[in-house]
Amino acid sequence: MLYRYKGLDYLFNLVDTPGHVDFRAEVSSSFRSSDSAILLVDASQGVQAQTVANFFLAFSQGLSLIPVINKIDLPSADAERALDQMKMHFELDTAKAVMVSAKTGLNVESILPAVIEQAPSPVGSAEKPLKMLLVDSWYDNYKGVILLVRIFDGTLKAGDNITSFATGKRYLIGEVGIMHPLETKTSTLFAGQIGYCYPGMKKSNEAKIGDTFTTVGHENVVVPCAGFEEPKPMVFVGAFPLDQSDFNRLDDSINQLVTNDRSVTLQKEASEALGQGWRMGFLGTLHASVFEDRLRQEHGGSLIITAPTVPYKVIDKHGKETIISNPAEFPSGDLDFKQLERLEPYVLANITVPEEYLGKVIELCEANRGTQQELTFWTATQVILKYRLPLAELVADFFGKLKGLTKGYASLDYEDAGYEKSDIVRLQLLVNKVPVDAISQVMHRSQVQRIGKQWVVKFKEFVQRELFEVVIQAAVGRQIVARETVKAVRKDVTAKLYGGDRTRRMKLLAKQKEGRKKLQAIGQVTIEQKSFQNFLQKPA
Repeated sequence: MLYRYKGLDYLFNLVDTPGHVDFRAEVSSSFRSSDSAILLVDASQGVQAQTVANFFLAFSQGLSLIPVINKIDLPSADAERALDQMKMHFELDTAKAVMVSAKTGLNVESILPAVIEQAPSPVGSAEKPLKMLLVDSWYDNYKGVILLVRIFDGTLKAGDNITSFATGKRYLIGEVGIMHPLETKTSTLFAGQIGYCYPGMKKSNEAKIGDTFTTVGHENVVVPCAGFEEPKPMVFVGAFPLDQSDFNRLDDSINQLVTNDRSVTLQKEASEALGQGWRMGFLGTLHASVFEDRLRQEHGGSLIITAPTVPYKVIDKHGKETIISNPAEFPSGDLDFKQLERLEPYVLANITVPEEYLGKVIELCEANRGTQQELTFWTATQVILKYRLPLAELVADFFGKLKGLTKGYASLDYEDAGYEKSDIVRLQLLVNKVPVDAISQVMHRSQVQRIGKQWVVKFKEFVQRELFEVVIQAAVGRQIVARETVKAVRKDVTAKLYGGDRTRRMKLLAKQKEGRKKLQAIGQVTIEQKSFQNFLQKPA
């Protein structure tokens, strides 16, 4: 945007970073394309876990920070406390902090002048070879992939031949311009500017966020921007259409969404119970939920979504490592376990919580197999807890439970902490000793009894009674950990009897029992897809 201040025109390139921890990679990429950042703190709640994490991320990349306190109009606002926290823990000069209320518009007009006065202007030389960072990209049906880029050195104009450091592929620039607020064509992009370009790129997976580009011939002269890494999925789900006739339509819809969200991984899979579907990887549970909502709202897709799982690591006796994201592929049986080393992913979680809820939060973390690393009193009434937690526990509605226990006052941030050895096993649902491939999950052995019992009790509600007994079991390998039985529909074979010796009645009952044994051996249980949908449906 263009902004006039004290008789001069200033060009602002503004980026709104997502606050949720699932999108940490996007925040990091935005910071690498920026020279300064506004540190926004809620006056009523003070510094939160995400604030701390993003501060250190911005500080490590050398960004200039402008402190802004929001929501000063609320009755519970304590702006002085928020300023003290920023000064004490971040060592920021809060004398120039801007106090605003976005709701009422109070003092909002002071933010951009504060940025002009406190933030440094971009540096870079137009005489040096092109050094360009890819900030974002999106797909256009007519123009192909459009790149949003930051020019650190050199210039970029139509007709330039550029090359990618990540893929090594070359492209011819067709058009350049700035976002004002939509695509506005210009002749050249100069060092320090952020703008768009049409590189003639056909496949969106070639646009890797954080990649560095330069002009062809300068690959050995230009040093690529530091910090580039591929997005790593943390949560995987299986998705299956409610109606298999919609598979091709939904496949097209999902591919359209993935085109503009390269952090989603996608591969097709098939289930005997649910038919054809997809195994999708996301940055976190919120990311998965947003993707699912977009598919339903924008494309009218109706899906059955399996329980989220995390990538586990298995090392065989020869030292070969395998990452498993689908529970159906996880080995089962004691023999396999003796020969394999099983590891699960862990995270280092930072939880900011009011002191009055500290005990409840510690109990929650301990119940989820957490190990306390650090406990710090951030202020007299606010505590920061550091816990090492299994990622599998975190994606199982840990954040919802945390918010419920603390009435919404706690905040959570986490980072990858690698893999650890763990006694993880696959829990499988069986119906008449036949595995149901759609219902299996990898978990710690200490949880199988409780979750197995929940499974069989819940699944029993959706199984129709047959002429024979239906046995529902939860098993780990050959070990049955829980069982429920759906009683057979019983026909009254003695109804035609009106008297006589009791042996006649016993003969008829014995014959019925024998017939049921034969039917039990050859009968098949038909489970409707609606039953799986109801079982896998998230509780309201």
